[in-house]
Amino acid sequence: MDQDGPPAAAEIEQPVPFIERGSYPRRSGNLVRPLVDSGPAFRRIGEAVESAQHSVWITVTFMALDFQMPDGRGTFLDVLDRAVDRGLDVRVIFWRPNPQSSGYGQAFAGTSADFDLLAARGSRFRARWDRAPLAYCHHQKSWLIDAGQASETAFLGGINLTFAVVEPGHTGGGQRHDIYVEVTGPSASDVHHNFVQRWNEVSELNTAWGVWGHEDEATLPFPERSSDRRGNSIVQIQRNIHAGCYRDAHAAPDSPPYPIADGERSITDQYLVAIKAARRSIYLENQALPVPEITGELEQALKRGVHVVLLVPGVPEEYLSEWRRRPERKAFFDPLEALGRYENFTLTGIAGRTRFGDREYVYVHAKIMLVDDVWATIGSCNLHSNSLFGHSEMNATVWDPDVVQALRCQLLREHLGQDTQQLDDLSAMQLYQRIARENAARWEASDFEWQGLACSLNPATYGESRKR
Repeated sequence: MDQDGPPAAAEIEQPVPFIERGSYPRRSGNLVRPLVDSGPAFRRIGEAVESAQHSVWITVTFMALDFQMPDGRGTFLDVLDRAVDRGLDVRVIFWRPNPQSSGYGQAFAGTSADFDLLAARGSRFRARWDRAPLAYCHHQKSWLIDAGQASETAFLGGINLTFAVVEPGHTGGGQRHDIYVEVTGPSASDVHHNFVQRWNEVSELNTAWGVWGHEDEATLPFPERSSDRRGNSIVQIQRNIHAGCYRDAHAAPDSPPYPIADGERSITDQYLVAIKAARRSIYLENQALPVPEITGELEQALKRGVHVVLLVPGVPEEYLSEWRRRPERKAFFDPLEALGRYENFTLTGIAGRTRFGDREYVYVHAKIMLVDDVWATIGSCNLHSNSLFGHSEMNATVWDPDVVQALRCQLLREHLGQDTQQLDDLSAMQLYQRIARENAARWEASDFEWQGLACSLNPATYGESRKR
């Protein structure tokens, strides 16, 4: 239920249904600002940190010590240390890998060397480390500014503190495409609740190397009220949380308690509900190929006449190439190949120019879906089985045609080199397909003079090779 009482008529008539089971309710009155690519995202986050008045709380999955924030702000640790020097309450939850998950990426795992580094720097921010069960990871990437204050602002998405920042345009190949979203208003308080729930119950709290910057601190209090209205967007903060990670079912503001010890799958549930509800268009960007549960629903949408565009890395993930060589994995690729038999389906990558004048794929790391120009989800959740059924994830799901259409136009302006503001969503997806197919034909003919970056891929062979 919405925080303001019974749903208004406009909410009841939403074409994409709300998820009723989850930690957080849908909340109206939010201001939503998608941030496309790491340059604009980390520039805006840097500005927010520098203007923070009370606190900066962050959840981190992957981090490189030499990662540089834009505009000369220095490393991630430099940004934190300066914030502490200004008197802010700075806290970070870092993911600590298990042996089964240690190969996923570069983590600041809280080793003795990491503690020595923090000591040598004189770092005074507070940090705690958190393991996930088995081969899973805590995959949430979030920044919360001024928790519980009038200036409370949240950022969440999929961008890691690892690769060099990328500015809009992707004029060069070999770069990374990714998305964050800024949320101010009542739903930012749910990002606040998520941080408190995790901070108070991190797995490593009572271990020798589980805490930095404080010893006997009491637990953080949960937010008791949501932030004031700041805009017109309906937003629901949704999570995937593995069962057993956390136990405290303290309710979010204006919401009933949720039994988090049993786990949560509101992101997974929302993806399936949204695909079922689509009537005209579905636009996805994802680092991973969808699992069969998702591709099955996408095929049903295609049968209804919905036009589907799926943007993935042009060079597949290494594990996909390995799976293509294993007959027992054929069932994973069959649903994707089935999608490719529909004329209204487009599998695509994006490729920029290199310094040699040819083309090279841009790595797609984003995790978003847009439906019918009225609904979007943006966050950390990939469409592979780990994210959907094991990792800790967090997405902001938005019901606001103005926000969604503007994001669609921004992305397609970058990928197609054309303004689609005057087109409806279906016409825009059809244009995407045409340009992507034309560009693929040009690349095959060694013609690198394209319109935009989009380049269609063959669903029947995707994953067979990691080279163009």
